Amino acid sequence: MAACPAAPLLINVGGSLLGFVATLTLIPAFKEHFLAARLFGEDLNKVSRRPIPEAQGMISGAVFLIILFCFIPVPFLRCFVEEQCAAFPHDEFVELIGSLLAICCMIFLGFADDVLNLRWRHKLLLPTMASLPLLMVYFTNFGNTTIVVPKPFRAFLGMHLDLGILYYVYMGMLAVFCTNAINILAGINGIEAGQSLVIAASIIVFNLVELNGDYQDDHIFSLYIMIPFFFTTLGLFYHNWYPSQVFVGDTFCYFAGMTFAVVGILGHFSKTMLLFFIPQVLNFLYSLPQLFHIIPCPRHRLPRLNATTGKLEMSYSKFKTKSLSTLGTYILKVVKILHIVDVRSGMDEDGEYSECNNMTLINFVIKLIGPIHERNLTLLLLLIQVLGSMIAFSVRYQLVRLFYDV
Repeated sequence: MAACPAAPLLINVGGSLLGFVATLTLIPAFKEHFLAARLFGEDLNKVSRRPIPEAQGMISGAVFLIILFCFIPVPFLRCFVEEQCAAFPHDEFVELIGSLLAICCMIFLGFADDVLNLRWRHKLLLPTMASLPLLMVYFTNFGNTTIVVPKPFRAFLGMHLDLGILYYVYMGMLAVFCTNAINILAGINGIEAGQSLVIAASIIVFNLVELNGDYQDDHIFSLYIMIPFFFTTLGLFYHNWYPSQVFVGDTFCYFAGMTFAVVGILGHFSKTMLLFFIPQVLNFLYSLPQLFHIIPCPRHRLPRLNATTGKLEMSYSKFKTKSLSTLGTYILKVVKILHIVDVRSGMDEDGEYSECNNMTLINFVIKLIGPIHERNLTLLLLLIQVLGSMIAFSVRYQLVRLFYDV
């Protein structure tokens, strides 16, 4: 960036701490406003079905934007005050503005989803539209679509490969994946904000480690965005932790996913960032048969509460056996043989039926360990997220030597 990074980073941290306090304070202050606007839901995993404010990611997102809007001039102050810059760094300024535009668009579209309850196909379209400013910034500032080919493929593809427009397709798909990956690993108190906190912390640690490397400016840019995100999300997580006083909503999931996509793409470490999404990738792959409706997918796939024991058990999707396609029948047979899905069949008044547990990482963990209290389940899933980050760092700094010259 244009100025020495130490002072702007300290100012960024100070503003982020204020943002943490603001988020902690504003969420309960606006509770009644959201209830009055009928933006609330019921916690299906609680015996008491009291209304809980929904879409609270709007508050943490708004605080995040205010912090960074106020921060915009800080990295460039020396250019104005001391006139030490030969030319104003317009590319860096556009990078910051474009990033905030993409994130702002995603917060708006996520809130629209919470209010209008959009269909799944819209959930794929919205991140695509919001990523366009981001891709334009990349095109105007960098425009580099050449990748270094991994060692095993260099005999066929050479040292470098220009992907052209396919690179932009990849970045657009990355934005779509990040936003929806957070959204489909959800359903229990604290899991959306909690997994985002772990991913943000992992990215911050990675940025700090790389500050002495060749791409210092990219990692400083990432820190400028990730630090405020971490602290505002921490404030949201406090209220979303078990027993949840608020729900984060799709607003937060979209906001978090786009923020990660922004720093990964413009910080030029998208492959490393994806490594921090290992649990989300596994959850996505496990969920594919239901996401593509090869296996019937209910609206809510969260675990179900056993009111007698107070523990969460696997939830199931029930359907007529004859309604399954040939591919669906084959998939059920395979996952049953592999013991990764609990498949049952029987007869009722409508004839033969089948049912299987909903294919989410949350239900899979319950399948492995049995019924568990919701708070303990969230803690276990966050531990898996931390383990995923540890694996990511091992791959990034050790196994990478097998594929690239480092």
